[in-house]
Amino acid sequence: MVSSNDFKTGITIEYNGNIYQVLEFQHVKPGKGQAFVRSKLKNLRTGATIDYTFNANEKMNRAVIEKKKMQYLYDDGHNLAFMDMETYVQLDIPRERLEFEKNFLLEGEMVTIIEYQSEILGVQLPEKVILEVTECAPGVKGNTAANATKDAVVETGYRVLVPLFVEVGDKIIISTIDGKYNSRA
Repeated sequence: MVSSNDFKTGITIEYNGNIYQVLEFQHVKPGKGQAFVRSKLKNLRTGATIDYTFNANEKMNRAVIEKKKMQYLYDDGHNLAFMDMETYVQLDIPRERLEFEKNFLLEGEMVTIIEYQSEILGVQLPEKVILEVTECAPGVKGNTAANATKDAVVETGYRVLVPLFVEVGDKIIISTIDGKYNSRA
């Protein structure tokens, strides 16, 4: 059990049948009335972020999240396959559960699988990934508009906006948080 007074950024709790990670919290003691804890929580099943206010000292169960390093193997069209490199146990996760994450996964890459009581919650990717550009329109000389961009497709099939100087074969760094171009590798 954990009390709302003991919140720390990053702890995981079980509340109203869901699993949440505390992103932010603030203890509030108004002049009149009872103290409370204002918090921002991320639902680890859906990815949605909510604001929630708890009474001071409200109790809830702590959710023990397991993290396992696994290697991404392949996409069979329905599932993404991962393998634990210590036990060689293979795990299939339905493709629709990892719709955004699959844009940044390369075969053979190591990722962290997040699990709660044998329920797979998702895949934790590195903050930034390096991917090679496989398709993009050529940069047009003389087009010097501020922050001019063009479409590019990287080796995973993901489409991203890049600056005009990026060419096919360039390796670029993409943020896995928002899916945007960061810089050249």
